[in-house]
Amino acid sequence: MKNKRLMVIAVALLAFGGAGAGYGIWKQRQTGALPQGIVGSNGRIEANQIDIATKIAGRIVEVIPREGDWVEAAGIVARLDKEQIEAQLRQAEAATLKATQALVAAQAQVVSRRAELTLGGQEVQRTLADQELKRSSALVDKGFTPREKVDQRQQQLASAEAALNVALAQVDQAKAAVKAADAQVEQIRTLLADATIKSPVRGRVQYRLVEPGAVLAAGGRIVTVLDLSDVYMTIFLPAGDAARLKIGDEARVVLDAAPQYVFPGKVSFVAAEAQFTPKTVETSAEREKLMFRVKLQAPPEMLKNMEEQVKSGLRGLGYVRTVRDVEWPAKLTVKLPQ
Repeated sequence: MKNKRLMVIAVALLAFGGAGAGYGIWKQRQTGALPQGIVGSNGRIEANQIDIATKIAGRIVEVIPREGDWVEAAGIVARLDKEQIEAQLRQAEAATLKATQALVAAQAQVVSRRAELTLGGQEVQRTLADQELKRSSALVDKGFTPREKVDQRQQQLASAEAALNVALAQVDQAKAAVKAADAQVEQIRTLLADATIKSPVRGRVQYRLVEPGAVLAAGGRIVTVLDLSDVYMTIFLPAGDAARLKIGDEARVVLDAAPQYVFPGKVSFVAAEAQFTPKTVETSAEREKLMFRVKLQAPPEMLKNMEEQVKSGLRGLGYVRTVRDVEWPAKLTVKLPQ
């Protein structure tokens, strides 16, 4: 009986030792036997998604790109029905013409009023009136001219000046009306330009959200474009590792779909606040830890040469150095597709 118990204990120890060795081998495979100062985490490739939307309400008459097509920066994505906007523009241009004609008429009135004061008109009359007024005033003082005649000449002079001031005020009002009409025309031309929707960046169309004939409100989305000049991998690291990272630190990315290649990157973002680990972390112990989100940015020059191969959503492993003087192991030496 005693020998039987000893045999059971021995078998249990062997089993435990085998399990421990198996766990050690599993852990080593998961971490890839990384040297001290280099940590890795699973993540996924993401690209900046831009929803291209209409600034104004209207009916879609054309959507040019299909899903998967490339669009250039400032390239036309869609067009809205412009008929109503063009009618508003014609109306505004007519209002501008009317305001301009009113300005011309007001300026002509000023010229007319000034002519009355210049060429044989009120200006001469004003000079004579001033002279006669002075002479009449002197005569009044001496008792030779009635006071009523002096007052009459003063009223004539004031009336001519008032007429000129009114004409000048009408010119100012006409100028303001022309500016308002021009602003209205400019605003409608802006609406007309907004009826042609353009892409702000060069990228690949991920989703085509509407078809011709759809009526959209202002802000209605038309297509979603992936900006492949802004591609990164998001990983999650525990606080101890994330605290040692700096923006600009080197990184490495290995994709599950192409494990034979190693892509370079840089740390472009480290979350300022911790968050719970994502569901992709399997163990319950890891789930209870607070983790920090880290973005590993792909170099723009590399992306430019690999636009056709870049795809968002690919999964893989991202590696960073928590000790900067540690050399990258041979398996994490940069190796790009030729």
